[in-house]
Amino acid sequence: MTDDARVTRLIGMLDDLDADVDETIDLADEIAASGDRELLPRLEAELDRSVADRNSYGRELLGGVIAALGGPDRLPVLVRASAVDLGDDQDGLAAEIVDLVQADPKGAERLLRPLTADEDLAVANRAEWALRFVP
Repeated sequence: MTDDARVTRLIGMLDDLDADVDETIDLADEIAASGDRELLPRLEAELDRSVADRNSYGRELLGGVIAALGGPDRLPVLVRASAVDLGDDQDGLAAEIVDLVQADPKGAERLLRPLTADEDLAVANRAEWALRFVP
């Protein structure tokens, strides 16, 4: 199965309330381990859709895959997704953001500092929160 086909399958599983959770997580891990950065635009679009659909499970899982494939460069995408209150604790997504900030503190500062002045106060606050983890 190609990486693109894996993403298609993962999206289907995220939309299927009866999908096996362990199988879904394993598939997300496979995609993350693929190293295929060409998948990022599609994954980011699906992350946006998950947030719009108020799907916290999809946001957490896709956020982890995006973090693994894109690294610290994807911090703005993850912070924006994280800024939307879906009523969940966001433990997984928050951990991904912290890990990326600590992996590249200077890059994180460069990427997140502009977000602290974002028109959307939730985004600005989330960027400020993330910057607290710069060592």
